[in-house]
Amino acid sequence: MCTSIAMKTRDFYFGRTMDLNFELEQRIVLTPRNYPLHFRRAGTANRHYAVLGMATVIDGYPLYADGVNEKGLCVAALNFPDNAYYPPEERPGNTHVSPFEFCLWLLSKCASVSEAREYLKTTRLIAIPFSSAVPLAPLHWHIGDKSESIVLESTRDGLKLYDNPVGVLTNNPSFEFQMTNLSQYLNLTTHCPDNCFTKAASVRPFGQGLGSFGLPGDFSPASRFVKAAYLTLNSVCEGSEESSVAQLFHLLDSVAMVRGSVISGEDQCDVTTYICCINAEKQFYYYKTYFNSQLTAVDMRRENLDQTDLTIFPFVTSQQTAWINA
Repeated sequence: MCTSIAMKTRDFYFGRTMDLNFELEQRIVLTPRNYPLHFRRAGTANRHYAVLGMATVIDGYPLYADGVNEKGLCVAALNFPDNAYYPPEERPGNTHVSPFEFCLWLLSKCASVSEAREYLKTTRLIAIPFSSAVPLAPLHWHIGDKSESIVLESTRDGLKLYDNPVGVLTNNPSFEFQMTNLSQYLNLTTHCPDNCFTKAASVRPFGQGLGSFGLPGDFSPASRFVKAAYLTLNSVCEGSEESSVAQLFHLLDSVAMVRGSVISGEDQCDVTTYICCINAEKQFYYYKTYFNSQLTAVDMRRENLDQTDLTIFPFVTSQQTAWINA
C-alpha cells in the first residue's frame, strides 16, 4: 500500500505513509559521502552524496524505502504489485540497476529531478534480487525536489517517466490511470456548493463541507490518490517549519490505515507502520509510528557527512507522552 506527497511552502517537503502487515526492521540511516556503495551492475561509488532516510540494513547495505540527499532530492519507493516488471536481461548501452538499490543509487548521484531525468534516459531496472532470502519487490517510485515531482514505473511496456503535477503517488493501477481518474471528481469544491440540481425548488446546503461530498474515504489506492491530491492541492499552510511539518503530517494522516480497517492475506491487518516528513532543503527527517504519535527527528547537517561508516539511529516505536503535571 502506501501514499506519498510532495508539498511546497517556504521550503520543499516530502513525506509518505508506510502501510504494511509486517515489520521491515527499519531504522533511520545516514549513508555518508565516503561509505563505499557497491551496486550489482552499476559499479562502485567510493564518494557520493550523503543520504538520510528510512532503511533496512542487511549485511551493511542500506535498503532504503525513502530518503533525501544533501542536495535536497527525495525518493520514495511504493508498492506496485501486478504491474511492476523488471526484465531479466541486460541491454548494451544502458546502466542496469536493481530495484532494491534504486533509491540509494539515484540519491547518491543526482542533485535534482532534472539531473535524475537525464540519468534515467539510459537506465534499465533489471531482475536482480538482493538475495535468495530477500526477493524482488514490485515497486514504483516518487521522485521530487523543490522544483518538480515525477513518477518512475517499470512495466512490461518499458520504463515510463511521468510528470507529477499533483505531487501524490499511491499504488495500483498505473500513475496514468490515477491522473485520468481525477477527472471524475471535478465537481468537488472546498466552498459551499451551488444548487445545480434544480431551479424549480429551493434546495439549500444543510451543513458545512457539502462541497466535498463524494470525496472518497476508503483505503483503495485510487481513492487514496484522489483524497490526497484533493487535500494537498487545496492545502492552506503558513511557510514556517512548524506549520509545514504539521500540515504534511495531517495530509498523510488523512489516508493512514487504522488497524482492523484493512485485512490482507492470512487475516493480517494492514496498518500505517510509520509516517515521515522530510524538509528536503534543510535535510530534516521527521517520523512517527503507529504506536508513537510524538515526532522523532534527525538533522543530517549535525552529522559528519565525510565519515566512512553508516550511522543508524534508533527507531522509536513506544508512545512518548509529555506529562505537564508530573
